[in-house]
Amino acid sequence: MRIVSGKAAAWIGTGLSLLMTACGGGTSAPTTALTGPTITSVRVAPNPATAIIGTQVQFTATVSGTGAFSGGVSWSLQAPSGSALSPGTLSSTGLYTTPYPAPATVTVTATSTQDPTQSGSVIVTLSPPAAATGPALSVDAGNQTHAINPYIYGMNDWFDALTPSILKSTNLPVERWGGNQTTRYNYLLDAYNTATNWYYENVPGTTSGYPDASMFNTQVVQDEAAGTRTIATVPMIGWTTLRSTACSFSVAKYGAQQAVDPNLPDCGNGILLNGNDVANDPTDTSEAIDQTFVAGWVNYLVGKFGNAAGGGVAIYELDNEPEWWDTNHRDVHPVPNTYDELTNDGLTYAQAVKNNDPTAEVSGPVLSCWMCFFYSKKDMLSGWETAPCNCVNGNPVDRLAHGNVPLTEYYLQQFAAYEAANHVRLLDYLDLHTYFAPDNLAFSTSGDTSVQQARLNSTRVLWDPTYTDPNYTDPNVASNSAPPVPPQLIPLALSWVERDYPGTKLAFTEYNWGGLEAISGALAQADILGIFGREGLDLGTIWWNALSPETQIPGLTAFEVYRNYDGNGSTFGNLALASTSANQGVLAVYGALRTSDHAVTVVVINKTYGDLTSTLSLANLTPHGPAQVFLYSNANLAGIVAQPDVAVTPPVTGSTTSTLTTTFPAQSITILVVPTV
Repeated sequence: MRIVSGKAAAWIGTGLSLLMTACGGGTSAPTTALTGPTITSVRVAPNPATAIIGTQVQFTATVSGTGAFSGGVSWSLQAPSGSALSPGTLSSTGLYTTPYPAPATVTVTATSTQDPTQSGSVIVTLSPPAAATGPALSVDAGNQTHAINPYIYGMNDWFDALTPSILKSTNLPVERWGGNQTTRYNYLLDAYNTATNWYYENVPGTTSGYPDASMFNTQVVQDEAAGTRTIATVPMIGWTTLRSTACSFSVAKYGAQQAVDPNLPDCGNGILLNGNDVANDPTDTSEAIDQTFVAGWVNYLVGKFGNAAGGGVAIYELDNEPEWWDTNHRDVHPVPNTYDELTNDGLTYAQAVKNNDPTAEVSGPVLSCWMCFFYSKKDMLSGWETAPCNCVNGNPVDRLAHGNVPLTEYYLQQFAAYEAANHVRLLDYLDLHTYFAPDNLAFSTSGDTSVQQARLNSTRVLWDPTYTDPNYTDPNVASNSAPPVPPQLIPLALSWVERDYPGTKLAFTEYNWGGLEAISGALAQADILGIFGREGLDLGTIWWNALSPETQIPGLTAFEVYRNYDGNGSTFGNLALASTSANQGVLAVYGALRTSDHAVTVVVINKTYGDLTSTLSLANLTPHGPAQVFLYSNANLAGIVAQPDVAVTPPVTGSTTSTLTTTFPAQSITILVVPTV
């Protein structure tokens, strides 16, 4: 007989009792239900909460519960019911960034990740900064620094997105026909290829009767009617488009590919399923050309519209972003661009233009990135493939073969040498693309106030010797950790011109800082145009995003500030005046003399979210009456609004400086017009 211990007997008895209960037999004492960790509450701090517009607030969540519960939360943000305004942004760690324009309140909520039924919220009151005294401003009417070229207020167009009403409202001085599709535009057949933008497809124009009835000619006619000058991009890549609906990478011809046009599934992206590039036949979509094709186009345009001096096409641009031909147009130009191709073909095609219209101007080389200004694409590919750096400038074989001269400067030097030998200027504009907004802000929407502030601050890349961005490193240091340098894009490019080919003008024919649907984007665009005028750029044409410019009223209005502020064609002055702000990042100021009536025009941009009252000193100026005032702000995004005149205090005895004091509303552009006669 086996003896069972007392503890074992008790365990067996309990087990039998549970078994009998589970089988429906017998009775047992009541038991307590077993429970796991639970969440009892979530609290958000600070509470109550306020946020000054233009700032950030860090929220924290305290989770309470029983057992070994999780303290994790997810954050969410909501505007008041019915509000169309953005509530701002809230990070995954509870960092809240305010919007502008802003609703009166927003709700911040933290929800338990363990138990989504448990959450805590706080209503945040949003308030503008208190009105304050702004920095001192000054404009010297006696210090005329240089003439302002009206071409700095230009725009790009494609598919006639710039309607006659836009040309009129912005009093548009110049319009560029450009972009990837123009690289292979065929004026004889009115056809282009979409290139890498959309599956390398040929697109014929919608009209017959070409070349007279064509996409490009439609733009020229529209420009002539508006008094706008036209820039034409001429193909220099060596190919032009056939009038067909063919595509460069036919699936039927070259096999299955990684992506196809969902509407035309035979048109692939040129990358086989194994990752290899398709080796295509360029004549599927295009035909080879040389400079005689461009000569024929210029000759045709002169015959149809007159020469440049007579109102015809004013400027011919030598193609578009050649450093990307081996990617954007690899179906016809799979090899990287080089020093020799860029400069030798540039000289040849520029001669073709000038021989057929000596009154026309020519621009080039139309490069588009920071390192592209210093190295050819051949250099960059060589650098990427060469250890140990494997960086853009790690093995610049092409540059070293050309005296180690930076590409843009070498280009200028070759055109200068041609003029010295032949007494003919072939290049009138150094033409660059300047997409230098930080963090991919180009073409983006307005964003929260931190994004808006970054956008406004980054216009300094155009001029400020103290502004750096980690994306723009020292081009002379071959390292993946090269230090950033101040680009100072306008002074830098002007220094190249002065050193390598004096007398050449400077053009930025593509740029975009984003946010053009909102007041913040309008402020940045107005700031850019002011900088263009102050720093001495000669031509600028904004590239709009994929949306119609008509949907980006604030962006268009930034141009009206300088070209049509009163709706009657009144413009900002044409002679730049020395203008300073004690803090250009808070209140930016730009002044100019309008020689037609001797008025001093001043644009002041309040980049902050609060009203600022400042005194503007007008040196060497005696007013002839009060200043007219015009305002653009979020209060009326539809257009510029005339304000009551502001008194100008004339100089006191012994002084030549007049003054005016006024309030510049938050996030606004103010135009002041001071009569002097």
